[in-house]
Amino acid sequence: MPRYYTQDHEWIDVDGDVGTVGITDYAQGQLGDITFVELPEAGATLAKGDAPCVVDSVKAASDVYAPVSGTVTEANGALADEPELVNTDPEAGGWLFRLSLSDAGELSGLMDRAAYDAYVAEL
Repeated sequence: MPRYYTQDHEWIDVDGDVGTVGITDYAQGQLGDITFVELPEAGATLAKGDAPCVVDSVKAASDVYAPVSGTVTEANGALADEPELVNTDPEAGGWLFRLSLSDAGELSGLMDRAAYDAYVAEL
């Protein structure tokens, strides 16, 4: 399953026409302890760059942007009771939402792991 990254520190795993979205380990480290996650509703239609999700931490509230366009199919309900999953397992169990991709061509504008690692090293 290919994984892509954005300059805003989101990741998306793509399996067919479904993408699972979360924030990177770098992002959660910058935010500090996550205290609440506002998730999008299933059925919400997103354009690339929309901010359907907010992650609240002890430092700040941060928008999470849709890396591609699509329709939300599921939100990670476990985060309602355990928002700290975004800190402890940001790139797996702390995923935020899934969406059905409406334009897979948008993935070409995202980074692979090597490009993302190089990008973070420059920050």
